[in-house]
Amino acid sequence: MTLTDQAAGSILQPQSQPRSAVDIPSGSVSLPATGHTRRAPIDTRTPGDAGTAIPVLDVVIPVYNEERDLERSLRHLHAYLLGTFPHAFRITVADNASTDGTLKAAERIARELREVTVVRLPAKGRGNALRSVWLASPSPVLAYMDVSLSTDLAALAPLVAPLMSGHSDLAIGTRLARGSRVVRSPWREFISRGYNLLLRTLMGAHFSDAQCGFKAIRADVARRLLPHTADNEWFFDTELLIMAERCRLRVHEVPVDWTSGADAGVDLMQTAIADLRGMGRLTRDLATGRIPVRELRADLARV
Repeated sequence: MTLTDQAAGSILQPQSQPRSAVDIPSGSVSLPATGHTRRAPIDTRTPGDAGTAIPVLDVVIPVYNEERDLERSLRHLHAYLLGTFPHAFRITVADNASTDGTLKAAERIARELREVTVVRLPAKGRGNALRSVWLASPSPVLAYMDVSLSTDLAALAPLVAPLMSGHSDLAIGTRLARGSRVVRSPWREFISRGYNLLLRTLMGAHFSDAQCGFKAIRADVARRLLPHTADNEWFFDTELLIMAERCRLRVHEVPVDWTSGADAGVDLMQTAIADLRGMGRLTRDLATGRIPVRELRADLARV
């Protein structure tokens, strides 16, 4: 059994109440981080202002005009977490200025399911939504996933376990690892592999899949990195990961089973152009010191 398997088993399996166990896929890997200091384990017993436990995990679902799929996905995710996650959790719907009935649907479900909350944002953009909600969240572990739930939820346990144990700082699902099983068109597969190859070649990235919509981060780390992110759209993920690696943080990768659907409405050409521009802007920001890597690295070492 690997260190990751042990961490996931000890943290995510039920201790005091009978809930179904989570199958943990093998093949998880933590990317090397020179000078990384192991963090303290997450305290799962912290009470809130009203005496109730603060949610240990906050799963954010950014949405824009997702009225059709939202209820099904929320109920499925809620039932899954209720049956497998042994600590307090929250699901936050981040509505990005939807123009259909998405907001009303989310608010109706939130009135029924106490673990669901809704945040209304006046502007579109996944990056903007995640930055806003994560910085305001009281939870020590922050995650996000696409509303289509394209990633098999069995990967959630090994995603958050190394963050809770203090083993890693960020965790990402990867569709490009040997243990992943992916269903999508050859064209989308080509675009994804080409983009990640560019990141490794031009920016020295070590992670394998920047854009999989299935990630988690410790809140103590997020509070230091997020104010220095600038992208409000799809490049946000890449920007955050590059910054994390430059700050010598440990990024944990989890192979996932993934079925196309989350990006069905995405304009791949426009997204690719925006990503290339983002790479250029991020390179300048790192070179000019707009992102104070040295100071961040020292600060994060003290967390």
